[in-house]
Amino acid sequence: MTFKTLALDETLYQYLLDHSLREHPAQTALREATRSHPYAGMQIAPEQGQFMAMLVKLLGARNCIEVGVFTGYSALTVALALPPDGRLLACDISDEFTRIGKPFWQQAQVAHKIDLQLAPALHTLDARLAAGEAGHYDFAFIDADKSGYDAYYERCLRLLRKGGLIAIDNTLWSGKVARPADDTDSDTLALQALNTKLHGDERVDLCVLPFSDGVTLARIR
Repeated sequence: MTFKTLALDETLYQYLLDHSLREHPAQTALREATRSHPYAGMQIAPEQGQFMAMLVKLLGARNCIEVGVFTGYSALTVALALPPDGRLLACDISDEFTRIGKPFWQQAQVAHKIDLQLAPALHTLDARLAAGEAGHYDFAFIDADKSGYDAYYERCLRLLRKGGLIAIDNTLWSGKVARPADDTDSDTLALQALNTKLHGDERVDLCVLPFSDGVTLARIR
């Protein structure tokens, strides 16, 4: 019996992938296309994507939000998990990065499910609130600039229905959140403040998962 999360060496991690991961060929191809990208570390791990797809299916989600698209692997993963009439509002500011994923969205025949909005995410989310879409969404994934996480979280709280789920990436931040941060480390400070806030937020049910770089799940009460 172990009383904490099992450490994964490379052999065990490969075993996990070999015995769990089920990817569409377009997902595998997009991961490979991103591997040599200068910011490849921004892409989520495949087992995290599979976990998110499971959450989307368990929720019976039809309308989802993504804040931070990068090259589009997580958007592709969520879109594949949605029903034929499902939609993903995908928020990013980079045409250069998101353009990489578009051919793979087409390859998987889910491009029509992804509403990519190239604008500051707060502008997009506020516009959806102004359009009367509060409570319209089932699932949100936040994986963008860390200093903006709190604001994205607050918007998603309003946009999601009761029982909806927000997943927040990088909340353990390579362990740096557990150590003192100086005033120049704005990302770590922002994540520390958000983690403290979430722990006491009675609007949600909370779970922090210690896999990938830390994934926080917040269920709207």
